Amino acid sequence: MSPAELRARLARPGVFAGIGAGFSEDSPGADPPPARAAAVLVPLILDDAAPSVLLTRRAAHLAAHPGQVSFPGGRIEPGETPEEAALREAEEEVGLARHWPELHGRMPPHRTGTGYVITPVIGLLAPGFALRPDPAEVARAFTLPLATLLDPDAPRRERAAWQGRLREYWVWPHAEERIWGATASILVNLARALRG
Repeated sequence: MSPAELRARLARPGVFAGIGAGFSEDSPGADPPPARAAAVLVPLILDDAAPSVLLTRRAAHLAAHPGQVSFPGGRIEPGETPEEAALREAEEEVGLARHWPELHGRMPPHRTGTGYVITPVIGLLAPGFALRPDPAEVARAFTLPLATLLDPDAPRRERAAWQGRLREYWVWPHAEERIWGATASILVNLARALRG
């Protein structure tokens, strides 16, 4: 899919209307804790040769979700919109200048089993942006090809026991990283919307 086609698909009225709100199956307990508002930037890189999605691997020393793959993002501070929070967090985590992403709306909220209600904010990145991952938060930034995202056979379901319960969750193929949990679920919803 070319950058022009990607823009056109994102510009369709109700592009995310059919996917509804999401919920991660990787919750640690039977009843989710009270909701806390968060936002993530879903950065789509507009590279003519190989468009992709920008992702990060969280630093291994972090208390929450160490070493897991995520989008740049975090809690929404008082007085912030989801867009402001997503841009602030992306700047703090990977050094992406706030003016660089061209925002293209929000996906439906995604609730995690750890009590966050995440608003994914779509941001298009034209070539030329610079990244400076903060090692206190991010081990590395990497990409998932858009071709993989658009392949309906790419994501797979896996099962694992967690605290005595069997959980099912999405996993995306990647040569170097394990993409699962809330990030994988948001990618599944994005793929469904873009494929129409």
